[in-house]
Amino acid sequence: MIENTSFIACPTCQIKSAWSNDNPDRPFCSARCKLIDLGEWASESYAIPQQTSEEDEIFSEDLAANPNKSFL
Repeated sequence: MIENTSFIACPTCQIKSAWSNDNPDRPFCSARCKLIDLGEWASESYAIPQQTSEEDEIFSEDLAANPNKSFL
């Protein structure tokens, strides 16, 4: 049986690594690159863009007026 292994670029260092069960760190090439990426998220160097809405502003105003208010 011939295995068709795909290679992808590591998101951290861009080194090509195999996308297979033999690479437990995929899509990263190593545990080190995986931890570097986690550190970037933890330090807020990476962020998912977010648009604020009118509803967000209403809730923010309510919390500023009454910080103990529950929305549940």
